[in-house]
Amino acid sequence: MKPRILYMGTPDFAVPALQILLDSGYPVVGAVCQPDRPQGRHMILQAPPVKKLALAHGLPVLQPEKVRTPEFEAAVRSLRPEMIVTAAYGRILPPNILAVPPLGCLNIHASLLPAYRGAAPIQWCLIRGEQETGVTIMLMDEGMDTGDILLQRRLAIPDDIDAGELSDLLSQLGADMLPEAINGLLGGSLQPRPQDHARATTISIMTRDIGLIEWQSDARSINNLIRGTSPWPGALTWCGKRRLKIHKARICKDPEILAAAAGYEPGTICLCSREAISVVCGQGVLDLLEVQSESGKRMQCGDCAHNYRLGQKMGREEA
Repeated sequence: MKPRILYMGTPDFAVPALQILLDSGYPVVGAVCQPDRPQGRHMILQAPPVKKLALAHGLPVLQPEKVRTPEFEAAVRSLRPEMIVTAAYGRILPPNILAVPPLGCLNIHASLLPAYRGAAPIQWCLIRGEQETGVTIMLMDEGMDTGDILLQRRLAIPDDIDAGELSDLLSQLGADMLPEAINGLLGGSLQPRPQDHARATTISIMTRDIGLIEWQSDARSINNLIRGTSPWPGALTWCGKRRLKIHKARICKDPEILAAAAGYEPGTICLCSREAISVVCGQGVLDLLEVQSESGKRMQCGDCAHNYRLGQKMGREEA
């Protein structure tokens, strides 16, 4: 018998796991999501992706503002779940909720725990230049990503991937792992193992100011920042009074461009071509491939290079 599962998740990352539970015939008794939030330029109230999928399958949906209330506990108990599965729900579950399902609570986390505990493991592993990441399915406890590990899978990180693209890969990987984790736990073929807490790393949440580019850094670090903050909050710089979001870049390897950059200060444009805008860094040169001005649309740099000139400086906003 497959267990009655209450699914908890909110963003796009959590959609494939719910879909695979439904496709695999697990009796999903309901979904729990964050409340609807205003989104977009016009701040229109939007339902989270998991809610949309759940409603499309006729599932009851709970959207509590707080999870530490008697009302929420009563609502969860009324669904009689035998197991809870979470993925990017956005809240740490209190002990009274963890105690509801007799078969326990599983969480899909987008890192190789105990590394990168916290709310933004995908973004931070790119910002810090990791070559490998993965997915952990763990038994939940009262801590933040501190529970026993049930199953892990590794994934090599492609050099040119950004956080949005990596999230898509890891969300599907986690979904594919989920039936194996559930069946292995219930059948006894998978034994939970404690994390090595001495090796744990905890990361902070993403904020809008994280993406501010410091051109004194080396080209690889800046490129990692651009990849890790795409699509949100985005990597930002200024060119005079113009604020720019950098969507895509690459580390310059052209020896002629690198030679031409000698003597320029970090942040200086050393070439504007039909392909890229090349900017000098503290070490190396970064080719900007896609940018967006504050009032404009995302553009290939080859299409807007005429708006920039050799020797122009990028950096913090001018006073």
